Amino acid sequence: MRIRNLLSLSALAAVGIVASLGTGVGSGTASAAADQHNSPKPTVVLVHGAFADSSSWNGVVSRLQKRGYPVIAPANPLRGLSSDADYLKHLLATVSGPVVLVGHSYGGSVITNAAAGNPNVKDLVYVAAFAPEAGETVLSLSGQFPGSTLGEALAPPVPLGDGTHDLYIRQDAFRGQFAADVPAAAAALSAATQRPIRDAALGEGSGAPAWKSIPSWFVLAGADKNIPIAGQKFMADRADSRRTVTVDGASHSVAVSHPDAVAALIVEAATAN
Repeated sequence: MRIRNLLSLSALAAVGIVASLGTGVGSGTASAAADQHNSPKPTVVLVHGAFADSSSWNGVVSRLQKRGYPVIAPANPLRGLSSDADYLKHLLATVSGPVVLVGHSYGGSVITNAAAGNPNVKDLVYVAAFAPEAGETVLSLSGQFPGSTLGEALAPPVPLGDGTHDLYIRQDAFRGQFAADVPAAAAALSAATQRPIRDAALGEGSGAPAWKSIPSWFVLAGADKNIPIAGQKFMADRADSRRTVTVDGASHSVAVSHPDAVAALIVEAATAN
């Protein structure tokens, strides 16, 4: 099948898809510091990628909530980059106050587009994620560096009746491909409940990237079989990441297997000047 060959040849990567208080002298400075200390924490919005759902953030959510952060982990439609970004833009418009916007895998492309022009988004955090430049597609980025084995792990595409297809990872290949460092039982549940991505989303070019005007932070998964570590590092360096954390040996599901590391970087972004 043509689309299957395209995906395999491209070695398709998974898409799926605080404020530091300054020191000072005097009652005015002390008052400002007190106001800063008592100000509400930013809302953390977590956007999952393809072949996953919002529950993939559960470990991160619980850690952030224990630190007092309001958290939203919406369902990413996974239908198309522009429409997914529009959905997220509308959701962000309902959130008052500052936002730390976090994306995993294809969700990184979505936050890159959805945050553009939104003054409330103070930081972007990419977790084993795509951070495209204008015009780049997930498909083009996926083939830029060798090492992805996702194409051969995909199940036969499911026709949608309009010439496009839904894509899934074969359940027997899911853990090895997507979640090698996740306990087998948990990976099996994720394989059974994975949400597909519409293939058209993979070939849709990105708009102007928000990471050019909003500080970015990156968690890199060292043993990722979907987005090779070289590709992740390239995107982090290009975005002039304020801090990049590499989790050695982590699979693409790094937020599931290493929620402490992911939550820690989100908190660092949330509390940075």
